[in-house]
Amino acid sequence: MTGLLFTIALLIFASVITVSYFWMFIFPLVGGAPYVPSDRKMVEKMVRLVNLKPGEKVVDLGSGDGRIVIEFAKAGADAHGYEISPFLVWISRFKAQKEGFGSKTKFSKKNFWKEDFSEFDVIAMYQVSYVMNRLEKKLLDELKPGARVVCNAFKFPSWEPHVEEDGIFVYIK
Repeated sequence: MTGLLFTIALLIFASVITVSYFWMFIFPLVGGAPYVPSDRKMVEKMVRLVNLKPGEKVVDLGSGDGRIVIEFAKAGADAHGYEISPFLVWISRFKAQKEGFGSKTKFSKKNFWKEDFSEFDVIAMYQVSYVMNRLEKKLLDELKPGARVVCNAFKFPSWEPHVEEDGIFVYIK
C-alpha cells in the first residue's frame, strides 16, 4: 500500500511540474517571451529612468513573478501586470500581499496583444527581440502623447530611445 501511495504522489508531483513548465516556458512562446526574471538592480533602474509621478498608471507586459509591478507600486504608481500564465499571476499576487502591496497592485491573466494601452502613462517590459517589432507598432498606435515605455535589454527596431542606460531603454511617445 505504501508503494502505491508513493507512486500516486510521484505522479501528481510530476503532473504539477509538467503543467507549471508548460505555462511558464512553452505557452508564452506562442505570443511573447518565456519567463526570465529581471535583475533587481535593472528593475530599480527601470523605475528611476521613467521619472514616475505619483499616481501614474503603469502596466508591465508579461509581468512574470510581479517584481517590476511591485517596484512601481512602491514608487507610488497605480501598478498593473498582464501575464498569460495563471501560475505566475498567482505567485505575483502572493508576493505583492506578502510585501504589503496587494491593494496597490493588480495582476491579471491577460494576453497583452488583445489589450488597449491608451489609458497607461508607462509601459514596462522585458520581452525578446522577435516580439519588439510587432509591439512597437501596437504601442505607437495606442499610446497617448507623453506616455513612456521602458524596456529591459531589448530595443525597438526603429523607435529611437529617449534615454539609454546600461541596457535599459526609455521611449516617449
